[in-house]
Amino acid sequence: MIVTSQTTTLALRQVLSQFATGVTVVTAITGNGTPLGMTVSSFNSVSLDPPLILFSLSRRAPGCQTLLTLPFYAVNVLSHKQADLSGRFATAGIDKWQGVNWHRGDNGAPLLDGAIASFECRVHRHDDGGDHIIFLSEVLRHRHQEQDEPPLVFFRGGYHGIAPVNLRR
Repeated sequence: MIVTSQTTTLALRQVLSQFATGVTVVTAITGNGTPLGMTVSSFNSVSLDPPLILFSLSRRAPGCQTLLTLPFYAVNVLSHKQADLSGRFATAGIDKWQGVNWHRGDNGAPLLDGAIASFECRVHRHDDGGDHIIFLSEVLRHRHQEQDEPPLVFFRGGYHGIAPVNLRR
């Protein structure tokens, strides 16, 4: 059955939840040396030449205004085994970094151990996205695991894994 409704915030959110997204944690080091991290599922590739990616954050997200002031950050793509990290970095009012294993990238941004991929980025520009800010980012360096670790996926309000689909032709 297909359900159609007027576009309200709740209805739009429900329909958008039908689109599966990967889960990332955007990380940076603040001006006073404190690590910053937040879960982001609105991540996209933009261009190979020049190498650009984007993500968006709610203007009200804790850390968003701080991230706007920083020139460098990293986007860490989580593995299906890292749902706990996604929850941790999505929760306000806790020490998000306690017990988290990470190391600094070349520009200082935290790279999360166990992430299946990491992108070290420099700000390309910020754009207005309504109640969100769009971070268009130049990829300076990237790395990924060589093992075949599946990503963490967010779909219909919950975490999922993925499985290959065999198409017979």
